[in-house]
Amino acid sequence: MSTPPTPSQTVGPFYGYALPFTGGGEVAPAGHPDTITLHGHVFDGAGNPVPDALVETWQPAPDGSRTGRTGSLRHDPVTGRVVGRDGVGFTGFGRVPTDADGHWAVRTLPPGGVPYICVAVFARGLLHHLYTRAYLQDAPGDALLDSLEPARRATLIAHLGPHGTYRFDVRLQGDGETVFLEF
Repeated sequence: MSTPPTPSQTVGPFYGYALPFTGGGEVAPAGHPDTITLHGHVFDGAGNPVPDALVETWQPAPDGSRTGRTGSLRHDPVTGRVVGRDGVGFTGFGRVPTDADGHWAVRTLPPGGVPYICVAVFARGLLHHLYTRAYLQDAPGDALLDSLEPARRATLIAHLGPHGTYRFDVRLQGDGETVFLEF
């Protein structure tokens, strides 16, 4: 007698325990005059904030280079604990948990050579993390944006706010669902 396979299940979320690190949202070197803040909320299909998601960002440096500097996950040589960035180098990588209101924020520099910052979202209920892009401006001629109808295109464009802030909300499903990319 054979039994049917067990259905897939999500595990966790354990993101808040193992993946965030000190200074994970401080991608820009401390005090850099060109710093911008990319922030937003992660919402579920019912429009409720997701308080236990994790958001990662990747981007090229302002000069367009994509090598980044090592240092996002530096360890203390004595204790072995993660101490995060040195506050001087630009690594191009950020990782932050959402707070109790589903909000997240990354302080970074404008990306060079592309009009967007790559974003990945890890959240409860997802078997696989989701990839998207946060465009800091509408970019006519961009292959991805040009392939989308206006309502879907709008889900990828961050809204410019005061003092170099850009708001980019992620809607996991439902009305206004963010466009996600498949790799």
